[in-house]
Amino acid sequence: MRRGVLGLLAAAFAITGTSASAQVRDAVYRGTMVCAKLPFTVGNGREAIEVTIAGNAVRYIHAVRLHGAAAPTSETGTGALNGNNISLQGSWKSGNRQYEAKYSGAFVRRHASLKGTQVWSDGGKTVSRTCSGSIKRPLKPFLPREQK
Repeated sequence: MRRGVLGLLAAAFAITGTSASAQVRDAVYRGTMVCAKLPFTVGNGREAIEVTIAGNAVRYIHAVRLHGAAAPTSETGTGALNGNNISLQGSWKSGNRQYEAKYSGAFVRRHASLKGTQVWSDGGKTVSRTCSGSIKRPLKPFLPREQK
């Protein structure tokens, strides 16, 4: 009797108890990053970010907007996953302006909150600003199905 109960409990735990590493991570995550004001911008930056995770490969693209218009190029970069933690590193350059960016965060279910900094160089001056935001993937039924 006791073995039966223990076996039933183990089976119930195996069905309902899924670890974070068993969650679906491979997907395109979309969201928004809000960054502090720069000396040469009107206000805070609020731009779209898209993070693609495929296996252990992480890459992202983040829109850059200066003076109310989108820049001709976007910030791009790569990243890494370590359990529920994600880290991103990238850069952007246009003319004499450029920056290096680092963001990190942690996944909770199907979204991650990100925080980080951008270090800008503009005409010999260096300015750092903080950024924060979140990314989210679609619900599992809306993810592309695996090809067999």
